[in-house]
Amino acid sequence: MFPVPEAGDLGCGSYGKTGDSRVSRAPLQGMSGGAWYHARMFSLLTDARHLRRLAALHAAIAALGLVALLTACARSGPPYALKDITGLVPALDFRLTNQDGQAVTAADYRHDVVLLYFGYTQCPDECPTTLTSLANALHTLGADASRVRVLFVSVDPRRDTTTVLKRYVSNFGPQFVGLRGDQSELIDLSKRYRIAYHYEQPDKYGNYEVDHSSAIFVFDRRGRARLLGQSDNTAQQVASDLRRLLAST
Repeated sequence: MFPVPEAGDLGCGSYGKTGDSRVSRAPLQGMSGGAWYHARMFSLLTDARHLRRLAALHAAIAALGLVALLTACARSGPPYALKDITGLVPALDFRLTNQDGQAVTAADYRHDVVLLYFGYTQCPDECPTTLTSLANALHTLGADASRVRVLFVSVDPRRDTTTVLKRYVSNFGPQFVGLRGDQSELIDLSKRYRIAYHYEQPDKYGNYEVDHSSAIFVFDRRGRARLLGQSDNTAQQVASDLRRLLAST
């Protein structure tokens, strides 16, 4: 028979007052010293097994978390130059009229990477600068540019007739498509993508400017919103991100 150790030598938590790290030296009421010792050792062994199980469980959870993190990183790759909006913006969806007077929907461009930009043909600076930069990006893509469409949606349908739109977008390349709708269709589309536009007061000749958002929405070949560009993104940045989208979808 092993000798019964002092209860305080078991290294257990306190049974006494707060701050007392020693347990009571006396066996529990009605229990012999040997029985108390075996009961206490069983409790300690049980606690130890429990702690080992908890440690193993925590290690497994940590390992699964690491695998998930590494998998996500491997899937996403390096960050895009443009802002990643995957899952944050609605898919491409519209019903408008193109520069040839034909009714078109998002489904007509479903197998292309689509860049959606809102502007107007009499814009003095922002629109021509942005569209020229996008044309340079497409030129950088070479043959892959045939799988990209830039949809230029007019926020000034009163002046931007189909004839005016066709002449305007032809300045930038065959991948550029002019789109227009009535005010109701334009309002619905602007709400969907949360873009803003405002008509300034016309001058004495009836000329006016339109303040509008400069965002460029990029959709993959399945119509999912993926990237958000701005007019200060370079042609090289846009081309690099478009290559990645073309390769991944």
